[in-house]
Amino acid sequence: MKRLSIDGAWSYTPRIHHDDRGHFNEWFRSAEFEEDLGYSLDLRQVNSSVSRLGVIRGIHFTDVPPGQAKYVFCPSGAILDVIVDLRIGSPTFMRWEAIRLDDADRSAVFLEHGLGHAIMALTEIATAVYLCTSSYAPAADHEINPLDPDLGISWPTGSAPILSAKDAAAPSLAEAERMGLLPSYQACLRATDRLRGGAVPSPPGK
Repeated sequence: MKRLSIDGAWSYTPRIHHDDRGHFNEWFRSAEFEEDLGYSLDLRQVNSSVSRLGVIRGIHFTDVPPGQAKYVFCPSGAILDVIVDLRIGSPTFMRWEAIRLDDADRSAVFLEHGLGHAIMALTEIATAVYLCTSSYAPAADHEINPLDPDLGISWPTGSAPILSAKDAAAPSLAEAERMGLLPSYQACLRATDRLRGGAVPSPPGK
């Protein structure tokens, strides 16, 4: 696992074994994951999305608690995977990072509690698979508009973006902050540290 520029975001590129039959790779190994991050991935749900060229899904995030961490890869086609720091008080608040995931190098990303996530399909058809640490809970799930100019995400311009009605109507980051929807950085640190068996002290007054 390789740390990205946003704390709590990681990438992984597996070794691909080729022979005359095709190829084989290990997309996820719990022992290596635990060695790098200090805790095991407690899976509760696996999701798959199939999108046509230009579709953007996100930016999605979950309340903390309960929180939802995700391990994402693309078994078919190609996607732009975008991770956004939505955690109030984080030193990288509002920063985003984009990584291409595809069926060639078979890379994956992992994002911890409180980080926003979006994908855009870069091929005619693209499949994304999400390993999630909590089950879908509608009341705890929220959206940020992926075209929010204050975030300034550099989406590819080769095709017009296609959004669901829900994502198109999602609030901007500033509106979500005013509505009190965004998770706090400290709450996210505590959620992750509990997985490592430790405790993060609350800031004064909390």
